[in-house]
Amino acid sequence: MTQSNILFIGMDVHKDSIVISLADDDRSEVRRYGSIGGTLADFKKVLRKFVATGKDLFFCYEAGPTGYELYRYIVAQGHQCIVVAPSLIPKKPGDKVKTDQRDADNLTRLLRSGDLTAVYVPNAEDEAVRDLSRAREDAVIVFKSAKQRLKSFLLRHNIRFDGSANWSEKHLRWLAESVNMSYPAQKVVYQEYLNSVTEANARVKRFDKEILFHTKQWRLYPVVNALMALRGVRMVVAVTMIAELGDLTRFKNPKQLMCFLGLTPSEHSTGDKKKQGAITKTGNQHARRVLVEAGWSYRFHAKVSKEMQKRQESIPLEARDIAWKAQLRLTKRFRVMANKGKSHNVIVVAMARELAAFMWAIAQEIPISSSN
Repeated sequence: MTQSNILFIGMDVHKDSIVISLADDDRSEVRRYGSIGGTLADFKKVLRKFVATGKDLFFCYEAGPTGYELYRYIVAQGHQCIVVAPSLIPKKPGDKVKTDQRDADNLTRLLRSGDLTAVYVPNAEDEAVRDLSRAREDAVIVFKSAKQRLKSFLLRHNIRFDGSANWSEKHLRWLAESVNMSYPAQKVVYQEYLNSVTEANARVKRFDKEILFHTKQWRLYPVVNALMALRGVRMVVAVTMIAELGDLTRFKNPKQLMCFLGLTPSEHSTGDKKKQGAITKTGNQHARRVLVEAGWSYRFHAKVSKEMQKRQESIPLEARDIAWKAQLRLTKRFRVMANKGKSHNVIVVAMARELAAFMWAIAQEIPISSSN
């Protein structure tokens, strides 16, 4: 696309409306086209008018609850489009006026000047797996809440489990057989809370089965399978990472991946002073969360357990070698940092940051099919 015949189109997209602004490739002022309905049918009508101008069309809009279907339609029609993260859009200090029209104008102006950073847009198949992964995450949250409500109810009535591990087989038998409430109304409440726990647990297990089934048919499954060579990385962690981030080889180096995940320290430096703070926590929080969870497994000594050995049988040797190097390095670093008195939360974030780098290295060794 040359810079001589381009029509830049910024869109402020909402559920019920799309506000559009236009700009030519010269330095003329941005002009407002107006507002249209929020459906794809409404957009198709206005797209035909833009195509009739004979110019190359370059669209942009902010990522939001309406998803990527508009982006996919525009690209499928042969036009250029980018989706931008709201947090990455430059803003003037002191600008306190925000309207849909001004947002569309600003997007158009920044698109023409090249000051917008596009976010990664997954293809439809990848997004389907990501939806499944996030649905399981939601189900886990509901499951935890159901367990907490039941435990709180029992605690209010001074009913305590004598065992050491909650939600073990022994604990579940105790809940089913040994808990007796004094009044019929309380018996109803207890049974409903217990049913909520049982149903939520069954839902999580159903999602686990569906993830296993659908992931094995996914074009990125070879990478998911290879990542499971790493300690602390089983199906859910591996699927979440790849479903959220896509092909890890799109990152030029491990540091770029770490920054994208928000696992690098924030910094405020001026003159000769340099001060680093907590991690930035930018980027994808779903992937960052599972990485931190996986990081806890490196508090133990390096070892390939029977379960891990079985998991690694179908994994290429290159990935297994990288996974063993990760174990040797991260388990040692965990102990060194702990001996220096570092907080375990700080240590496990450091483990997550380096684990991301090892995942990137494994992804470089695994060929995958092209996107649909």
